[in-house]
Amino acid sequence: MATKKPAGKAAGKMEARPAEAPDPEKSEALAKLALRPSVNAAAVVAQYAKPIGVDEDDIGALMGQLSDDVEKVWAGDMKRAEAMLFGQAHALQAIFMSLARRANSQDYLKQWEAYLRMALKAQNQCRMTLETLATIKNPPVVIARQANINNGGQQQVNNGAAPAPGEAPAHAVNPEAAPTELLEQQHGEWLDTGATSAAGGTDPLMAPVGEVHRPAKR
Repeated sequence: MATKKPAGKAAGKMEARPAEAPDPEKSEALAKLALRPSVNAAAVVAQYAKPIGVDEDDIGALMGQLSDDVEKVWAGDMKRAEAMLFGQAHALQAIFMSLARRANSQDYLKQWEAYLRMALKAQNQCRMTLETLATIKNPPVVIARQANINNGGQQQVNNGAAPAPGEAPAHAVNPEAAPTELLEQQHGEWLDTGATSAAGGTDPLMAPVGEVHRPAKR
């Protein structure tokens, strides 16, 4: 006995279903997970740590360890960061030595220059890493002074205490200008304190020139 196929459905075709709406809570959790620094670092470490036996299955353990280290840094413990920088300096030193030895074994100038240039870059990175480590161990002392900068606008700097209600603000008094060496302008004194000497034959008193001493008219 032949069976009848249900009407309205073609043979061999599947019924289309509408796409499920995304779960807002799940999307928010994934977004937070993707932006979490420890998760990002764990994903990268899992890719580059395969030679020592770490793979994608260990991302959860890496995330936990990194989260613990982050909390230590927040608490002010920089031992792991210092150890990391010291280890990186040793790794860069090893890269420098390897590239420098390869450069010495090259017979052509182009290859020799390429290897030696990369070796010196590794050496410079090693130096900068050690400088960063030294800065963390002994941070520099910065002495800041007040700087009043006016870029074309009005500026008012009040260094004193605020006036009480109803009182006029106290104005800053300019200190007295320091005396200069021009004594006759500051104190009415003269630099030449000697008395006037009498006129002599070699130094007569100045007098108007008379007609006798004028040149003859032409």
